Amino acid sequence: MAPDGRIAPPDVQQAEPIPDAARDEIDRLLTSGDLFRYTAPQDAPVCRLESEFAALMGVRYALAVSSCSAALFLSLRALDLPPGARVLVPAFTFAAVPSAIVHAGCVPVLVEVGDDLRIDLDDFAAKLPGASAAMISHMRGHTSDMDAICAMCDTAGVPVVEDAAHSLGTRWHGRKIGTIGRIGCFSFQSYKLVNAGEGGMLITDDPELAARAVIMSGAYEHNWKKHPGLQNSYMLWQNRLPLYNMRMQNLSAAVIRPQLPLVEDRVARGRANHDRVAARLDASPWLAVPPALPGEDRAPDSIQFRLAGDWTDAQVRDFAAAAAARGAPVQIFGLSPDNARAFWNWQFLGDLPDLPKTRAMLMRTADVRLPARLSDEECDLIADALAGAAAAARS
Repeated sequence: MAPDGRIAPPDVQQAEPIPDAARDEIDRLLTSGDLFRYTAPQDAPVCRLESEFAALMGVRYALAVSSCSAALFLSLRALDLPPGARVLVPAFTFAAVPSAIVHAGCVPVLVEVGDDLRIDLDDFAAKLPGASAAMISHMRGHTSDMDAICAMCDTAGVPVVEDAAHSLGTRWHGRKIGTIGRIGCFSFQSYKLVNAGEGGMLITDDPELAARAVIMSGAYEHNWKKHPGLQNSYMLWQNRLPLYNMRMQNLSAAVIRPQLPLVEDRVARGRANHDRVAARLDASPWLAVPPALPGEDRAPDSIQFRLAGDWTDAQVRDFAAAAAARGAPVQIFGLSPDNARAFWNWQFLGDLPDLPKTRAMLMRTADVRLPARLSDEECDLIADALAGAAAAARS
C-alpha cells in the first residue's frame, strides 16, 4: 500500500524465478559433486548449454563463461589486438564495458550518445580512424543503427563486438542481435532476461576466434577436445595463449538451460509490458519514451524515458522522490549518486572527454525495470505512479 492509501506498484527488483527443472538438476549435481565443466568426458551441463544456445542463436560456436564482462574481455583478446589498441564504445553503457576494454590492455574511446539513447553516428565516424575495434553496447536493449555502423567498420577494416547483455531476443531487420558483429556477448546476471545470478556467453561463426577464446577461457591441457570446432586450431594455440580461467561451472548451466525455451515467451511479454507502459507515459506532457528504430524488434526488460521540456535538477529530484513515495522507484542516470552508467564516474579511465550530448541525455533520462512477469494491472500501476509523480513535480 502506498503512503496515500492507494495500492502500490509491484517490487520490480525481484528477478525471474528459477524453473523447477533447474532445481532437480542442481540436486543431482550436488549429490554427484560433478560441478566442474571438464570433469565429464562429454555432455556436461555447460557443454549442453553451449550447444543449445548456439542453436537458439543460429551460430556455429558458443562459449559459456563466468560473466558477460569475461566474454567481452575474451572477445578483444581473441581478436589479438595490440597493446594500447583504441576501441570505440558508446558513452552510454555500464562501467564494466570500458573496464573489460582496459582489462584487455586496450584504450576505450567514448562515443557520444543522443537523446534517443543511441550512438551518434557522426561522432562515431569522426572517431573511427585509428580504431582497432568497436564494441557496440545495445544499452538497456536500445539498438543503434547497426547497418550504418557495420558499413563504416567494414570499410575501415574494424571488427565489431556486440555487447548484447540487454538484448537477448532482440532482432534488427530480422537478424538476431549478437549475430551481426564478429562476436556477440550475452549476460545471465539476475536482472537480465535469463537469470543465473551470474554468467555469460560468447558467440561467433569464426572458428579461429572461437578456438582462441576457448583456450584463453581456461581449456587447459587437452580439455579443448570437449569443444566442437577445428581441432587443428586448438592444437595450434595450446600453450601459446594465456589461461584466464573464466569458465562457467555446471551449477550455473543447470540454472540457465531450462530457461532457454522460455526466452521467446519472455520476449513477447516483456515487449507487451514495455509498450503498454510507454503508451501511458507518452500521454503525459512531461514524459517521452524513445521509439524503436525502423526494423528494430525489441526485447525489453526495462523502460527508459526522457523528462520532456525544461526541468531543473531540483524538479528532477522531486520527481524521483515522488515516484519512490508512490512505490515506483526510478533512477535518473546522471543524478543517481555514483551511478555506474554515468561516464563521468569512470575515474579509472583517467582524463575523461567532454561529451555534452551524452551528459545532457543522462541528466534527464529515467530508468525503471519492467520484468516480463508483470501483469497488465501491475504495469498500469507503475505507469500511473510515474505520470503522477511527474505531474506533482511540475505542479
